Amino acid sequence: MNTENPRGSLVHPAVPGSRRLTVQAMWSIPRVGGPVPSPDGTSLVVPVTTYCLEGNDKSTRLWLVPTAGGDARPLTAETSSAGNPVWSPDGTRLAFTRKPAGDDAKPQLFVLPLDGGEPEQLTDMPLGVIDAKWLPNGSGLIVAAELVKGHLTVEATKTELARRKEDKVNVHATEDRVYRFWDSWLTGGEVPHLFHLDPASGEMRDLTPESVAWFSFMEPADQFDVSPDGTEVTYAATVVDEELDEIVGQVFRLSLDGGTPECLTADAPASCARPRYSPDGSSIVYGRKEDRYFYADRWRLYRFDRATGEHSPWCIDWDQSPSEWSFAADGRLVFAAEADGRSHVYTLPGDASEPTLLASGGTVGSPVPVADGSVVFRMETLQSPPELFRVAGDSVERITSFTAEALADVAIGEVRDLRVTGAEGESVQSFVILPPEHDDTQPGPFVNMVHGGPHGIFGDGFHWRWNAQVVASWGYVVATPNFQGSTSWGNDFAQRIQGAWGDRPYRDVMAVTDALVESGLVDGDRMAAAGGSYGGYMMSWIAGHTDRFQCIVNHAGVWNTLAQACASDVTQGRAKSYGGDPWSGLDKIDEYNPARFSRDMVTPMLVIHGEKDYRVPVTLGLECYGLLKSKGVPARLLYYPDENHWILKPCNSVRWYDEVQEWLKRWLNQT
Repeated sequence: MNTENPRGSLVHPAVPGSRRLTVQAMWSIPRVGGPVPSPDGTSLVVPVTTYCLEGNDKSTRLWLVPTAGGDARPLTAETSSAGNPVWSPDGTRLAFTRKPAGDDAKPQLFVLPLDGGEPEQLTDMPLGVIDAKWLPNGSGLIVAAELVKGHLTVEATKTELARRKEDKVNVHATEDRVYRFWDSWLTGGEVPHLFHLDPASGEMRDLTPESVAWFSFMEPADQFDVSPDGTEVTYAATVVDEELDEIVGQVFRLSLDGGTPECLTADAPASCARPRYSPDGSSIVYGRKEDRYFYADRWRLYRFDRATGEHSPWCIDWDQSPSEWSFAADGRLVFAAEADGRSHVYTLPGDASEPTLLASGGTVGSPVPVADGSVVFRMETLQSPPELFRVAGDSVERITSFTAEALADVAIGEVRDLRVTGAEGESVQSFVILPPEHDDTQPGPFVNMVHGGPHGIFGDGFHWRWNAQVVASWGYVVATPNFQGSTSWGNDFAQRIQGAWGDRPYRDVMAVTDALVESGLVDGDRMAAAGGSYGGYMMSWIAGHTDRFQCIVNHAGVWNTLAQACASDVTQGRAKSYGGDPWSGLDKIDEYNPARFSRDMVTPMLVIHGEKDYRVPVTLGLECYGLLKSKGVPARLLYYPDENHWILKPCNSVRWYDEVQEWLKRWLNQT
């Protein structure tokens, strides 16, 4: 097997310690959110989430941190979760969302005076508040909150919700193509509106009184921006293309004096998102995709000139995909983007055609410019959970240590970067994570961990649900192959598996396996494969095409491509993914259907699925398990009635890791 570095090149050395990273230890680590700089740049507010295994719950607290580093102090109570912090323009007040007391309470908007005093609740919205932003003069806020379609006033929504509570019928009825998403039904008619809030009087004026568009299904917060002169708002919303019965993201703008929202991107071929005003207010920058049927199509930056109404591309020839962009005061754009299995911070001056690398990951997120010209961001690696960092000039320094106590004296395995020749001669990258105190002269048992998507990466980041260090702590060599179809190597690399999910990715995964066996790092007689979502698809595909692995872990896996094409929450684009529509391309869909190869499946499989998984419906997991049991193949089902595509509750996660560990131990003869 042709490899560029047979055992991988060192990325992170091992960290000695007397304790292993158990799943319980992992859940004790605080999870650091994105920074929110003060207007003068001297301080940051950062949300930090902690979990309690005993209570099986979590709490998010807001902390104040000096931008230059130093002691952090809490701003909100430990007992009540807070989120979405935003500074007032003069830096004297902090608005944030928090649930008031009460079992059925929804998140509402609070304002905290930073010179002392208690938070004041400003809203009482029937479905809660999503987030808010201050007007530039500090006189009020723009608030995003949901109402019910057909009942588009606050009082009408309250009345309708009260009626539903008394209704003895429990049913979902729809004629919409997209009627549920991830773990939520969309048939209740909840739609976001933008309101102008006067804090002095408490008056909420609906700026979008007729709107029935959605914000982002996955992350509805941070979908709008306020112009520097305080006269208008721009926002991104998901609407239905009635002619094609498809959803598409559009950018709108709206005068704060009222009126009908103006769609700025009606002619765009695919979704547009994240509009942001330039500091001088002359333009709006937004992201645009070109392919409506390829969800991982890269984002391209566009500028809308407010004076002329013209749209112009910016940095259009760069083949990576910017994310989380925001403007610095001098007009530079700052953003994160994946590259080569990692994620970095970039800056883009107004007259530049390509960005400049500002800080390298790991995996970075939430980069935000600060008033002094520096940039703060969150960064993590395969060895270290997220903390906040600051880059000023050529200097990058860590400025928080929220996770240090939980990780004290924890042994962490070495990480290497492996490059192998893939299915069609391409270079395919994988991280290799070794057990603490690994002996390179002794081949170890192996877990090949395949990421989902398929268009994403298993990057150099601290994954909470599939933590490679936790699995390595059990004594396994772990690989995370970024097969063809993965992002961060350009659009073509990600696109090339469309219509052939089981082809190149399978061969790439096996190439990584072969390379590690041939290098002597891995024991070829003690190997397992594990993956979720598309990674679960690959587990079923592997089961039908090789018996080289002693066992398989299949989480929320796509078992039957025909069922997935029609029953998933979003069916748009499935024809491109699978090679055709069921009524016109069934043979192509079936060509790479794992269920078609069930005759050859003999490998013991742990099948895991959540009832509330609407992305890969739970019946696919049950079909896979039922088939294996009918054939007499050793199989075990782990079914979560209260989880979605991900296992999110602390105690459920502990059980997940325990089950995976026991399954690996049983079949790989681990003591």
